[in-house]
Amino acid sequence: MKDSPTWFGQPKGLTVLFLTNMWEQFSYFGMRALLVYYMTTTLLFDQETSSSIYGFYTAFAYFTPIIGGTIADRWLGKKRAVIIGATVMAAGHFMMAFEPAFYFALATIALGNGLFLPTLPSQINDLYKADDPRRPWAYNVYYVGVNVGAFLAPLVCGFLGETYGWHYGFGAAGVGMLTGLVIYLWGQRHLPAEQGLAQPALPASSGAHRGRDTALLLLGIGLAVTVFRGAYEQIGNTFALWMRDDVDRVIAGVEVGAAMFFSLNPLLVMVMTPLLLARWKRQAERGTELSVMQKMATGALIVAAS
Repeated sequence: MKDSPTWFGQPKGLTVLFLTNMWEQFSYFGMRALLVYYMTTTLLFDQETSSSIYGFYTAFAYFTPIIGGTIADRWLGKKRAVIIGATVMAAGHFMMAFEPAFYFALATIALGNGLFLPTLPSQINDLYKADDPRRPWAYNVYYVGVNVGAFLAPLVCGFLGETYGWHYGFGAAGVGMLTGLVIYLWGQRHLPAEQGLAQPALPASSGAHRGRDTALLLLGIGLAVTVFRGAYEQIGNTFALWMRDDVDRVIAGVEVGAAMFFSLNPLLVMVMTPLLLARWKRQAERGTELSVMQKMATGALIVAAS
């Protein structure tokens, strides 16, 4: 697709996808920063109950994209899946402001996420020709949007929730999701036209061995990522409660809200990523760069140590 560059020499559509993703992440991480605190203070759930609900919600949110991606590929198409998913998630975030709708709101957000999450980044590939050297960098730019949204969300939603009431924080998350939806609708003209919907693949008589190796590789990566996410997702659960109850949060005589500390993780990702990229570039020039699997293993070791 030919388009005039507007973001570091990238197509205009990447800017649309970047901003849509950034605001979706703002809404998701903004709500997550408040969820356990809301359950234990307003709904008066004990820690065991709140942790179980948080676990079921995150598990559901990670599982629904498997089904949502299939629905988008077979019937809806990517653009309609994003629009429907964003609309459903926005509704779920606003419903979080009403206590009787709590469980329904969580289910609604997870269902909308199932349509939205797998179909937005898959549109990046459609912006470029197969041999376009800009394509790998496009995913790096897109990933920045994840961390910008995750960084801003606790500062805004966390502050509003802890200062003025949890419902204001949830409302801000809903506004963020609507903002992303409006940007996506406005930017439709900068996104490529969709191809025909995918058809179920027929089993091939050749390449079975290669297919089996690929399946085993994906299974291994999936198991590793599952364990990693299980530890990482404690940021929104046990870490959140520990930060609130057991950490001295008084800085220069001012007590900082516990939810605002959620911004530290994406902030460090944004600060450290350029340093890592520079290091990997130097290693590549010397022929000593780690493989993707080695980098993943190193990251898992760092999380385990932390």
